[in-house]
Amino acid sequence: MAAFARRAIEMATADHAAAHGRAGWTFFDRGLIDAAAALQHLTEEPVLERLSPLHRYNSSVFLTPPWPEIYVADPERRHGFDEAVAEYDRLAAIYPALGYDVVMLPKIAVADRADFILDQLETN
Repeated sequence: MAAFARRAIEMATADHAAAHGRAGWTFFDRGLIDAAAALQHLTEEPVLERLSPLHRYNSSVFLTPPWPEIYVADPERRHGFDEAVAEYDRLAAIYPALGYDVVMLPKIAVADRADFILDQLETN
């Protein structure tokens, strides 16, 4: 798992660099902070402290609470719902500690959630 998190950090850093300077919005799902938080949780290394200010995202971060109604374990998502809740709790604490404004996504239809996000971005 630590090797996976390290590789995810590499990929997230490359994705962030590739998006730099592009016009319009770029959305990152499970980006650098998520991967760094996972590695820190697994190894207790101070990974989050070492993140560069150059790797900051937009100040608004959208989090989706774990929803038992839509949660499914499959070959790509092998951890259980309790682990998903624990990870969510860690991220819900880490993002504000790093200076991000956390916006919780409401439990509404997917298209409505997309509209909610775009509306939030237009007002910020």
